Amino acid sequence: MSDSRADFLAAARAAEQLLRAPEVAEAWRRPSALAEWSVGGLAGHLAFQVLCVSEALAAAPPTETTIGLLDHYARVAWVGAELDADINVRIRQGSEAFAADGPAALHRRVDAAVAELTTALAAADGTRPARLPFWGPWSLTLDDLLATRTMELAVHADDLAVSVGVPTPGLPPETADSVAALLARLAVRRHGWVGMLRALSRAERAPGSIAAF
Repeated sequence: MSDSRADFLAAARAAEQLLRAPEVAEAWRRPSALAEWSVGGLAGHLAFQVLCVSEALAAAPPTETTIGLLDHYARVAWVGAELDADINVRIRQGSEAFAADGPAALHRRVDAAVAELTTALAAADGTRPARLPFWGPWSLTLDDLLATRTMELAVHADDLAVSVGVPTPGLPPETADSVAALLARLAVRRHGWVGMLRALSRAERAPGSIAAF
């Protein structure tokens, strides 16, 4: 069975290696593969997926009842939002600001956070409530929060690698499976079970897309 803490750390280490790639620094101010994102902004967004876990662990556990992963994705404002929606503009601007000190400084912050989290997560209770302040007034278990960050790390590492022309970082099989499982659940939520079934088994009846988002 996959371990959410091991999965997160594996994805975080892969992202840290990508962030130190010279191709990322060289392309820092260029447009990325994502519309309206620079390479530096995308790197900042990738780094944030690690650094925000340190913030969540440092905060006092929230007192509200935790919700499930699919309920979480039903509430977040960015799912289904247009590129120029206020939430997406704020995410892009925040990511650019996060990376404002440049690639070397960003990489050092992530490197330090990964080292700190390797110890902190080993001692953490995966069932404790945890929340990120920009979500809204709800929390997840720490294990579920880590699952959301692991998926974000995998997706945005691919975005960044494509943007600078380097291979997408590999993940251990267990971690890749956990990311695929979460994306599959979200795809079923969006497109329905039959759409997922056909996309994976019957190309002639497959829908045009089963993208999770």
